[in-house]
Amino acid sequence: MQVVLDTNVLVSALWSRQSEPARVLALVQNGKITPCYDYRILTEYREVLSRAKFNFAAWEVQALLALFVQDGWSVVPKSLSVAFTDPDDRPFYETAKYCQAKLITGNKKHFPPDSLVVAPRKFLESFGEGQ
Repeated sequence: MQVVLDTNVLVSALWSRQSEPARVLALVQNGKITPCYDYRILTEYREVLSRAKFNFAAWEVQALLALFVQDGWSVVPKSLSVAFTDPDDRPFYETAKYCQAKLITGNKKHFPPDSLVVAPRKFLESFGEGQ
């Protein structure tokens, strides 16, 4: 199954190792789901996860990005004529639509109403990994 992980899911996963986002990330790490991304998403991951305020270890960020590059699916999605309050959300939605992948986010309100856009808990439940 292919997924697109919003940056907030990765931040939450690294911040709290027992959280639902961490469980989603573990599915990626264990090869049970495949992350889809484009160059804009990878750039945002690198920039956000490297912010001093998070204090994530550089090696950990590099290893995570390497995992996405090695095991993920890099695509060049088509541009969609959908309005976004924050244009930084556009790559995630366009990639999810292109791949027909679940877009897992902690901020569903940032995206158009779409069954592909789900919260981590909802994804885990639908994947059979709920509590």
